[in-house]
Amino acid sequence: MYRACIFDLDGTLANTLYSIANFSNRALQACGYPTIDPEEFRTIVGDGADTQMRRMLTHVKGSFTEEELLHLRTIYNGYYAADPTDRIQPYDGMAETLQELHKKGIQLAVLSNKPHAWTVSIIEKMFGDKLFRCYYGQREGIPKKPAPDGALHIAKEMGVAPGQCLYIGDTNTDMKTGAAAGMDTAGALWGFRDRRELEANHAVYLLEKPMDLLKIVVGDK
Repeated sequence: MYRACIFDLDGTLANTLYSIANFSNRALQACGYPTIDPEEFRTIVGDGADTQMRRMLTHVKGSFTEEELLHLRTIYNGYYAADPTDRIQPYDGMAETLQELHKKGIQLAVLSNKPHAWTVSIIEKMFGDKLFRCYYGQREGIPKKPAPDGALHIAKEMGVAPGQCLYIGDTNTDMKTGAAAGMDTAGALWGFRDRRELEANHAVYLLEKPMDLLKIVVGDK
């Protein structure tokens, strides 16, 4: 039924929550703002760094200027770019699941709203450069998720019709992205958001663990 799987990164392939929280709180402190509980970042992240910065500033001070936003983003970018893989771990069973899908001939790809260079660094450190046909973060000229453009570009690059792709993610943004691209969606319950959000955004499948993908995609029990 499916010839390809397109994965979100944060909260789907790897647990990046504490990495993002660490860089974010360092940037907030550097700008003289209070820090945010790392668990709060489950609802702050997911729609690109600019939106993340806006949510952070709203959380710590309410209103803010565009200059304050730009300053915080610049500090955050500097910390993150120095080591994008700090405090990141792949989810249990994810590497094995990807290997099995790859062996079965399923094409694999990544689409993230994280800046492209950081996405590349994380994927290649966590999983190497052989498993995925392509992996893209946010790039100039391609609208970020939930716009379908990135997902459709990946499907075209892989030579697979959108209806033969399964889009896997952990947020409403991911479910909207897959649906807008004409792809079935699978919600990762181990990620940053909860079952209610994924169901409300019409996830076709709900995954308790990464290995659940094998039964859906290749029929393994």
